[in-house]
Amino acid sequence: MSTGDLGDGTYRNPVLAADWSDPDVVRVGDDFYLTASSFGRAPGLPLLHSRDLVNWTLIGHALERLEPAAAFALPRQDGGVWAPSIRHHDDRFWIFWGDPDHGIWQVNSTDVRRGWSRPHLVKEGKGLIDPCPLWDEETGEAFLVHAWARSRSGINNRLTGHRMRPDGSALLDEGKTVVDADGIPGWFTLEGPKLYRHDGWFWILAPAGGVRTGWQGALRSRDFFGPYEERVVLEQGDTPVNGPHQGGWVRTRYGEDWFLHFQDRGAYGRVVHLQPMQWDDDGWPVLGDGGSPVLLHPKPDLPEQPRSAPAADDGFPGGRFGRQWQWAANPREGWAPLHSGDGLRLMCVRGDDTHDLRRLPNVLTQRLPAADAVVEVELCLDDEPGARAGLAVLGDAYAWIGLERADDGTVRLVHRFAEAAAERERDAALPRPAPGGRALLRIETGAGARCRFSAAVPGAGQDGFVPSGPVFTATPWRWTGALLGLFAAAPVAERTAAAGHAGAAMFTRFRITSPRTPARTRTSARTRTPVRAEKSRP
Repeated sequence: MSTGDLGDGTYRNPVLAADWSDPDVVRVGDDFYLTASSFGRAPGLPLLHSRDLVNWTLIGHALERLEPAAAFALPRQDGGVWAPSIRHHDDRFWIFWGDPDHGIWQVNSTDVRRGWSRPHLVKEGKGLIDPCPLWDEETGEAFLVHAWARSRSGINNRLTGHRMRPDGSALLDEGKTVVDADGIPGWFTLEGPKLYRHDGWFWILAPAGGVRTGWQGALRSRDFFGPYEERVVLEQGDTPVNGPHQGGWVRTRYGEDWFLHFQDRGAYGRVVHLQPMQWDDDGWPVLGDGGSPVLLHPKPDLPEQPRSAPAADDGFPGGRFGRQWQWAANPREGWAPLHSGDGLRLMCVRGDDTHDLRRLPNVLTQRLPAADAVVEVELCLDDEPGARAGLAVLGDAYAWIGLERADDGTVRLVHRFAEAAAERERDAALPRPAPGGRALLRIETGAGARCRFSAAVPGAGQDGFVPSGPVFTATPWRWTGALLGLFAAAPVAERTAAAGHAGAAMFTRFRITSPRTPARTRTSARTRTPVRAEKSRP
């Protein structure tokens, strides 16, 4: 994936050009850490690291499995981890998040890269979202603020505050409405609060106005429970950055203030922008260029760092997949056994939902890059009838290309899709023979998230890549961008009506490259691009 670092002391937004939704950030020493929403995918709570706020690497996840586990046995793109907050207190990292169906959770760790606690339910309830804690060093008290999801609770546009136990384990009261935005002219859908203490004030930085059309607000009060005064501190203005809001404020060791936030870009998801932050004469924050987003700007005054971005490519060394991959639901034993050589061996798990990839839990996903790209992977399919596997673009609508073994043992290259309202997929192109059970699969993405599928099939009498079917336009899910996916599956065998698996599929050499240089001519990450991606191992 690309970085916003232009290599000349400036950066271009977005600094994270993929769906790192609802970002929050904290500084510890010289290091910055960012987490984001992960919804129903596992592992959840991604952890990104930077030393200059522009170049980021994915270092792991804080949530191995979602709880309650039974609620995430199947894909839940509308549930799970919503808008987490990350903080550092008492020599520990803390992450709080809201699950709209279950309540407010937290995990904590003394080491951001490993050893996170088991998820702890801080407050049970429906519609509790976007929590943020504050340990007030001036008074020694701890607080928490959260928003509401109308879809679960019937209310929104208000923020509720609580006193909290200093150990973050429970709330000490029933809560009080600290901001009711129904009383603020023109404000609606107030959510995503981030809580701070600065210059004698309690500050809540919170977006309003809706994901695609809204703005970033700042609210301040001398008392945590209010009353708060408000101001709009970042809005689109004359820029192309729609809905610039929801994120976190961070101060560098050298006293500079910066704000990371998202912009919704449809099928590409919520990409992350970095805005300079200053304070006006009345003590209010001013974000961007006088309250409008910057597109180009000098980098933070921090030591120069290598250009880097979260990993996307994967050679699956030792049969393992990298940090960038997430299962569509809580993983089960036996989905991806290890293999002695390089390559990812996925079992073709039998099930009743192979006709709709959106309902399959055993799909490995990663974010669709928000730039033109060429995605390639090599696939080899085992010889058990019914087995199918492929490369997909997943959203409310989806499409995939891959291999399928028929009852007579022959293997075909297939290309299928499903519309948003469709309950079953259908052919996007006529199947064609794949006599060796091997294929190199390709998806080329272009402007507007338009995807062109093609494949190269050895022994099929055609040289090189052959386009397949019409162009497919990727679509987002309700709350997230589209995803790239690798899957292996099989229908339940009629003769036995049994579960289990139908052999396996082997994926090798997964690559995402710029369309300016064909992926098949690239041999290493360093020759593909000057951007360095971190090693993508768990």
